[in-house]
Amino acid sequence: MRLGVEDLSAMPPGYVRALFDQYAPRFDKTLVNDLDYRGPAVLLKAVLAARHAAKLPAHFKRAIDLGCGTGLVAREFGSLADEFIGVDLSSGMIERARDTGLYARLDVMDMLQGLQAESDASANLVIAADAFVYVPELDALLVETARVLTPQGLLAFTVETHAGKGVILGPGLRYAHGEAYLRKAIADAGLTLCEITAVSTRIEANEPVPGLVVTASKA
Repeated sequence: MRLGVEDLSAMPPGYVRALFDQYAPRFDKTLVNDLDYRGPAVLLKAVLAARHAAKLPAHFKRAIDLGCGTGLVAREFGSLADEFIGVDLSSGMIERARDTGLYARLDVMDMLQGLQAESDASANLVIAADAFVYVPELDALLVETARVLTPQGLLAFTVETHAGKGVILGPGLRYAHGEAYLRKAIADAGLTLCEITAVSTRIEANEPVPGLVVTASKA
């Protein structure tokens, strides 16, 4: 796909699972210390800003952490949510997240399956910290998120981006989503865009990786 030989398509789940199962023991050290990763902090700032603008409290009864990894989001958000549900395809990552003691429930499944398992209007906050970079088309995820969110519930996520249209597979073998694509997909899912801001959540090859932080709400 990267060479243009194959059309853009989803990554095989086995590839993603194996990648992160192997990565799990050194994930936090490599990401935070070596790549200056700050996705959860970026999301926290965006969530607080969105709730302030909506004149709503920045506290959530139930939050779903998509692609929860080792639990960095739950650590960052601390007491802002009464209950955290974590979903990740990698059992190795889930075991690390379990060690934090911050999640009421942890599910080993892909993000779409995790959302499909939830009831209508059952979560006040859905978060994805650099998890959507492993999914080319976000439409189904956004539709399911809209179904699962309560009225006035919030979606917050980070992605990598590019200057063109649509979705591409970037040099880091992660998908990069164009801003226009995100705006349309959010609207088509029935969500209302709160804010979309350029931000980099990591360094790669000594350069900031272009990205976006997005917040959207349910009416």
